[in-house]
Amino acid sequence: MTALHEAPPALRPPDEKPVKKSRFKRDRSLLLMVIPAVLLLIVFNYVPMFGTATAFQRYSIYAGFWHSPWVGFETFRQLFSDPLFWSALGNTLMLSLVQLVFYFPIPIALALLLHSIMSTKIRTIVQSVVYLPHFFSWVLAVTIFQQMLGGAGALNQFLRQNGLGTFDAMTNPDTFALLVTSQVIWKEAGWGIIVFLAALAAIDTQLYEAAAADGAGRWRRLWHITLPGIRGVIVLMLVLRLGNVLTVGFEQMLIQRGAVGRDAAEVLDTYAYFYGVVNANFSLGAAASLFKGVLSLLFLLAANKIAHLLGEDGLYRR
Repeated sequence: MTALHEAPPALRPPDEKPVKKSRFKRDRSLLLMVIPAVLLLIVFNYVPMFGTATAFQRYSIYAGFWHSPWVGFETFRQLFSDPLFWSALGNTLMLSLVQLVFYFPIPIALALLLHSIMSTKIRTIVQSVVYLPHFFSWVLAVTIFQQMLGGAGALNQFLRQNGLGTFDAMTNPDTFALLVTSQVIWKEAGWGIIVFLAALAAIDTQLYEAAAADGAGRWRRLWHITLPGIRGVIVLMLVLRLGNVLTVGFEQMLIQRGAVGRDAAEVLDTYAYFYGVVNANFSLGAAASLFKGVLSLLFLLAANKIAHLLGEDGLYRR
């Protein structure tokens, strides 16, 4: 009777232990290469999370973490009652919106243009040129813009020589958002095309050949094959960008804050630095950073939910 209910050998599920062991043996070199990156991630991204507890303390570097008194949400009440905090939050959201509108489409357009270049040699040269600014520091990038657009820059010298007046874009608070966005485009747009080029390379070329045979022109192939082929990647990058909406570049803002003034260049990161670290009010800085992290997570989850409603995978499949 027992033999009748016993599953045949061919129908028994395979033993997972030998399979896992063989996979580990196969991939052990790759796993060893990943270990340093995982350790760096843990040390610099996860361990510092314990420091967010200082947002609920009246933290003192002399008393230390364990002996500083707990004050609950008092630091957050102080934070939310500070007009400078709300000004920094407004500047952050405004700069992020401008960069989302003007910067986000640029890498997509560059990737489409590069993908349309038939010559591999020309494409390689162009890619190298547009990648290069990414490796410049923000100090060097701002210096280049200063030499071009500053009061004594090349543009103003040309305007002065032709009697057209001058315009110092580097110290004008009214145009600071456009200035920052143009700097981000110049420095990071080329690097941002890598993901989109990879997505374009994954599109089956037979689709283009079949569409061309049916009489579809370049624009129709772009609209009906190329853009749908990279739509998932575009949505994914948009979701990640919205999750990072409260990060607009600490170093970039810090360098130019003195030139345009606090009212235009103060963002959440510089607020946490100046009013938290510089003024030794570490609890306030931790509270501002924790608020930023929680709000960024909410933006990320909301953007991912919208992606699912539109039929895309987003960060993960439903």
